[in-house]
Amino acid sequence: MKGFIGEMLGTFILTLFGCSSVAVAVLFGEYNSIFQIGLVWGIGVTLAIFLTRHICNAHLNPAVSVAMVVAGRMKAKMLPGYLVAQFVGAIMAGAMLYILFSPSIAQYELTHEIVRGTAASVDTARMFGEFYPNPGDAIATVSLPLAMLAEGFGTMMLALFIFGLTEDCNVGKPSSDLQPLFIGLTVSSIIFFVAPLTQAGLNPARDFGPRLVAWLMGWGSAALPDAVGGWFWVYILAPILGGVVAALLFKFILEPINKNKN
Repeated sequence: MKGFIGEMLGTFILTLFGCSSVAVAVLFGEYNSIFQIGLVWGIGVTLAIFLTRHICNAHLNPAVSVAMVVAGRMKAKMLPGYLVAQFVGAIMAGAMLYILFSPSIAQYELTHEIVRGTAASVDTARMFGEFYPNPGDAIATVSLPLAMLAEGFGTMMLALFIFGLTEDCNVGKPSSDLQPLFIGLTVSSIIFFVAPLTQAGLNPARDFGPRLVAWLMGWGSAALPDAVGGWFWVYILAPILGGVVAALLFKFILEPINKNKN
């Protein structure tokens, strides 16, 4: 129960902070660049880890939890509880986001003549779930395979840095007090180059939880990125596969190299 509460709370915080930054950008035009939104996401991740790391393992991401099991850093029997907690926390964050911004969303839709549930309502649905190509970038050209590669590679990089920043075999890792900050900066850095393509989900719970809320609150099929299940392939499966690849790279290549060097 302790771990469940920690993972749920931490995922709630990072999802709420991050999705709120997108909502503020869309509804009020308060953020003018991906740098600002990415920085808010990084801050949200940092604060969530600081708050919960002594309660749980502060994975706050199903892809990271799966990676930890594959790498032998967490017992497999703990995984279901962690996954449920993360998805519950993300759903709660999506619900809170909707409660806070619902009147403003309705006004935005009225002003821009957007009917919720139509293809045009992706403009507001992107505050909750992720889409490819990024609806906010008219230049981005992204196919399903490329979107999967972007999300998988981005999540692989994130998980790889988490291993490198926290494992004792890396003598160059930062102190425990600074690790959450560096993990947050890693998230921001990955968002800077992946978000223009796919909005940079990097976290199945963070994407699916708010997306489910949007689906329930009237966006319907508009809350899904395409008709071939892209929301699953790109934003759930690809990040998990990326985490698995990172775990294998660390366990069988980077960790042995670091231990031999020491």
